[in-house]
Amino acid sequence: MNVRLRNNIVVRGEGEVTLLFAHGFGCDQNMWRLTEPAFRDRCRTVVFDLVGNGRSDLASYDSVKYASLHGYASDVIEIAASVIDTPIVFVGHSVSAIIGMLAANQVPGMFLGQVMVCPSPSYINDGDYIGGFSQADIDGLLDTLDNNYLGWSASMAPVIMGAPDQPELGEELVNSFCRTDPEISQKFARVTFLSDHRDDVARCTTPTLILECTEDIIAPPSVGRFMHESITGSTLVPIENVGHCPQLSAPALTIGAIDDFLNGLAR
Repeated sequence: MNVRLRNNIVVRGEGEVTLLFAHGFGCDQNMWRLTEPAFRDRCRTVVFDLVGNGRSDLASYDSVKYASLHGYASDVIEIAASVIDTPIVFVGHSVSAIIGMLAANQVPGMFLGQVMVCPSPSYINDGDYIGGFSQADIDGLLDTLDNNYLGWSASMAPVIMGAPDQPELGEELVNSFCRTDPEISQKFARVTFLSDHRDDVARCTTPTLILECTEDIIAPPSVGRFMHESITGSTLVPIENVGHCPQLSAPALTIGAIDDFLNGLAR
């Protein structure tokens, strides 16, 4: 298997540490275009597409393997082993933050550190845990996606992006959603929004930076607090931003927080 082709891997920059960037649901590696270049002068950077997204090899999509986030985590482990020969800091957005954590839990010590951008281990409210959605909310979201994927994309992408003063970013996300194979997206949505990895969070031992947005309907501040309280020694940094994609809508703040984290790891 050619891992580079399967995941459309692109390597840039030079440095003693590699930043491995992973995108969220319905997106591709282009989501990092405003943040990843800032690190090329001091780090090697690696961007890739999750199988079924972007310019990944769609023939590699296996509905059994990718029926859980562990299938995507196994790909991350293979990417790290096949492409990278320096210490790695994993930078994962949204669901990929959890994918990276699962990979790190499976192979302790694989990552020097991890940056979780707007992560959520579970989107569904459960007792004292506030994930942001009721079970009925998620069921309705998934039903709408199944019945009218393009309509769902057009209505949901701008809400996910937020950034009311930058409507072009919402359009960009709509277009990204619409480029993705609907059948694969429907399956990935169920894996993303129905998964519950709260127990896995408690097993995380990788040095962790958690970035949360001050206004994010997908991963509200209650989720960031849960992650921070569950991961021993983690750092929680709020990003002043409306939406779920600060790497695009608040790149300077995102870059600054990651840079501070990297400097801390270097000490």
